[in-house]
Amino acid sequence: MPAKPRSAVEHPALAALRKEGHAKVKVAVSDIDGILRGKLLHIDKFLGAARPHPDGGFGFCDVVFGWDAHDQCYDNTQVTGWQHGFPDALARLDLGSARRVPWDGGVPFFLGEFVNPDGSPYPICPRQTLKRVLQRAEKLGFQPMAGMEFEWFNFAETPQSWAAKRGVGPEPITPGMFGYSLLRMGDQRGFFNALMDEMLAFGVPIEGLHTETGPGVYEAAITFSGALEAADRAILFKTGAKEIGKRFGVMPSFMAKWSAQYPGCSGHVHQSLSDGRTNLFYDAKHPRRMSRLFESYLAGQIAVAMELAPLFWPTINSYKRLVDGFWAPVKPTWGLDNRTASFRVIAGSPKATRLETRCPGADVNPYLAMAAVIAAGLHGVEKGLKLSAPPITGTNEGAEHVPRAPRSLIETTKVFRESAVARDWLGDTFVEHYAATREWEWRQWQDGVTDWELKRYFEII
Repeated sequence: MPAKPRSAVEHPALAALRKEGHAKVKVAVSDIDGILRGKLLHIDKFLGAARPHPDGGFGFCDVVFGWDAHDQCYDNTQVTGWQHGFPDALARLDLGSARRVPWDGGVPFFLGEFVNPDGSPYPICPRQTLKRVLQRAEKLGFQPMAGMEFEWFNFAETPQSWAAKRGVGPEPITPGMFGYSLLRMGDQRGFFNALMDEMLAFGVPIEGLHTETGPGVYEAAITFSGALEAADRAILFKTGAKEIGKRFGVMPSFMAKWSAQYPGCSGHVHQSLSDGRTNLFYDAKHPRRMSRLFESYLAGQIAVAMELAPLFWPTINSYKRLVDGFWAPVKPTWGLDNRTASFRVIAGSPKATRLETRCPGADVNPYLAMAAVIAAGLHGVEKGLKLSAPPITGTNEGAEHVPRAPRSLIETTKVFRESAVARDWLGDTFVEHYAATREWEWRQWQDGVTDWELKRYFEII
């Protein structure tokens, strides 16, 4: 008997859904800020949406790219906005992202991304923006591999209790400064173990989980994978931690810097390039075990990372993390296994050799942070850049003449908008739209009156 035509073979994820008899499916897409926006679909609606293009996909209001984290609509964007009436955009499901949500009754879950009516990538979709970079990497013969790790604080709060406090005085789940503490792991044992076990069941394997320095702060390293899968895992981790936390009366916060007293929260990105078989960053003959490819990739990040900075410092608060002596790097420097550098080279075995980009904060959109660091590295590869800067030793020793990173979102946004590298790798439409959203964010800050101002000026001035 002749084999079925390939087009008639159903995707295993769909076949499993039919066999298991699910009545509903959860789907989600990333907005500009890296917040998952989603809905439940009836199984029939989902199966229709899961058909291949041109019949597949479903309508999702394009306001997800036209508003900020608090659903306030931008007044300065062109692709979406009031002037267009916020129509539906076409969302296409990635059947390869199939998962079950263990803390939500095992409901099937799929990630989506946006496409134009002709099936081409929607230019301001974060997941498509990363895929644009990865497709160019593939043409160069590389498979970017990556893994993200996050630091974040956890509080004994609910949305209602936090609203009642009007944004002041959150209660950490544990006191004091106690990194790598087995004792503090036991203070919220149920939550801690649920993160490890339920994330694994959700297809987001955690390589390591421990307490960090600060009250109620944890760090999780997500297992290394292909770059798109790594970004998927990272965005799902942030949302999943918040959903799991609710069950234990815990509110996780991935804000970059919630208190001036404590270190900020990072979103480090580990990277290497593969040819599908071997780690191309490793060279056994090099005294540092770094291949020339690795050196050019690193040189690219040193050269242009600051042009892409709003993608890994995306909020007003991101820049409060960039303080000397609080672990966050403040200059575009590199070092050998040096955690005070922006770019930490971890060179040793063929398997472990990689670059850790330590600039991003935990408040990133993982798709955009991943796109930024890989684009910067591959820019160096394409241009054949040489690693001329020496590694720093200690904290910025040897980097006295390296300019410090900007301290405000509006400064980095201006540089980003004018960056030829950003436009080359991410596209003009994306750069214009993203820059407009960051300018909006800056204006909201300018218009706001903070408790700091009230405490400083209300009585005395």
